[in-house]
Amino acid sequence: MTSARIPPAASASAAVSARSATSASPVVHAWHALRTLRTPHALRAVRAPRPARPAAVPWLALIALGYALVQFLVVLPHTHLALGWDESVYVSQSDPRTPAAFFSAPRSRGISYLVAPVTAVSPSVPLLRGALAVASAAALYGAFRGWVPLLGRRTAALAALLFAGLWITELSGSQVMPNLWVALGAVAAAGWFLRVPDEPRARWWLAGTLACCALLRTPDCGWVTLPLLVTAVCVRRLRPALPALLGGPALGAAQWVAEAYARFGGIAGRLRVSSATEGGMGLHHGFGAGAGAALRSLNGPLLCRPCDHYTLHQPALALWWLALPPLAAAALPAAVRRGRPLAVTAVPLVCAVSVAVPYLLLLDYSAPRFLLPAYALLAPPVAALAAGAVRTSRARRSAATPHPAPAARGRRRTGNRCATAAVRIGALTPAGLVIGAVLALHLVSQAAVLSGTSAQAAVVADRYRQAARTLRRLGLHPPCLVVGPHAQPVGYQAGCASADTEGNNRSVTPRALLRRAAHEPTAVLTAGAGPGTGPAPPAYARNWTAHPLPRTGGWLAYLAPAPAATTPHREPRMAPAPPRPQPPSAPVAPAAP
Repeated sequence: MTSARIPPAASASAAVSARSATSASPVVHAWHALRTLRTPHALRAVRAPRPARPAAVPWLALIALGYALVQFLVVLPHTHLALGWDESVYVSQSDPRTPAAFFSAPRSRGISYLVAPVTAVSPSVPLLRGALAVASAAALYGAFRGWVPLLGRRTAALAALLFAGLWITELSGSQVMPNLWVALGAVAAAGWFLRVPDEPRARWWLAGTLACCALLRTPDCGWVTLPLLVTAVCVRRLRPALPALLGGPALGAAQWVAEAYARFGGIAGRLRVSSATEGGMGLHHGFGAGAGAALRSLNGPLLCRPCDHYTLHQPALALWWLALPPLAAAALPAAVRRGRPLAVTAVPLVCAVSVAVPYLLLLDYSAPRFLLPAYALLAPPVAALAAGAVRTSRARRSAATPHPAPAARGRRRTGNRCATAAVRIGALTPAGLVIGAVLALHLVSQAAVLSGTSAQAAVVADRYRQAARTLRRLGLHPPCLVVGPHAQPVGYQAGCASADTEGNNRSVTPRALLRRAAHEPTAVLTAGAGPGTGPAPPAYARNWTAHPLPRTGGWLAYLAPAPAATTPHREPRMAPAPPRPQPPSAPVAPAAP
């Protein structure tokens, strides 16, 4: 290795400068320092650092926190004392203290597994509802957090607000019902599906969310997964999602399929029984019969079956529901016009339509919770439409406003930062003002409906609790049996088993019921204002004693005659018969070797 040759002149000058530097006076050192500070590089080094940008506001976390607070402050004061009808069925499957109620074919057991850790610790209804309120708020945050890379922080938070602001979403957060959890899983699955091409780990999240959806409600998960499968097959960039789209639902639906073969003879048999339980799913009810029922029950009741005699409560508060389809349709051309990826808008829209079709076209009754998955999937496209309108208004206003001089720009930079931030998010633009006012009115109207429906749910649940309390005073203690149209919630509150001899929850025959009533306290519930004024009791209970149930709206309880003993029924022991004389037996031949 050869070293570079240094010219003699250069080496001499370097030596002289070195000697002069060592022997120079302090004045020379100061002069060199001043010359160094005059260079641009040094000016950059000594310039004061720019102030750090303020931290972004966690809008999504604040909305999830507000969602939990609304449940604790508005919903739980009404519903913390008792469970509803369907809730009693789901909780009884995992509560070790009460017999399991009849589990019909359309149901799935995922929500029972979700509340099992709480019911295993305590039978407290307030504890159960509080745990679900916290869990649903966390699930809301997680479901829409997956949309932040696709929409941005503020738009994703707006989508969460649009969904969480619905009264049925706020009421369902603390209820033991699967529809809200399916909705959150569906919107999360759509977001992870769109992120598969850019993030390999998105496939695992997609499989997990679809598995949870299938475990919670298998048919709804199938309707959500179907458009995703078709999209993945047709779009090459999304084909890596196919294993997750097939494996996730299959894993979650394994228990549902196993139960179908164990109880109904297979998947086709379970679907057939499920259709019969729902009143026969199909177009024979009339095109759009389910949509009409959904509109009539939009602001209550919680279950509209049959729905012919109901009328829409407070029609002015249903305008948002009528405006939702046009807004969703306008989101597609708006996304194309602004140059946004079309799949981010089209995929959740198609999934929303798919999951809403069975409830809008194939049924003749409805409940507001049925359309929760569709509402959740429509929230991101509608939020993107609103945010795009605000950005367009800001851009037009910025183009129309003359740019200030540099000095004026510097003075404005030191002005009011709050006003600058407000302008930046578009709150002071015409579109921002209009959208903000409409959103505020919508949230206020949903809060009004929530107050009324929460009180209505509390009245119904209190009837079940009062009926169970009266039955216990009448001597109905576990092990016991409650029969009739309200047997499942009342039986759960009383700690008794429940059964029915007719209707969708038929689980026992009259003959088997009489055999059981002979050795177990049994009550049959009917609706009426008193003996002889309501529906007659079943034929097998006409000779039983009728007791009015106070504070239940006229319900009656027909109690079977008291059994001889409250111990489990046993066959009577018979005295041993005397031995019969046996004829002399023939000699037995020896066995062949």
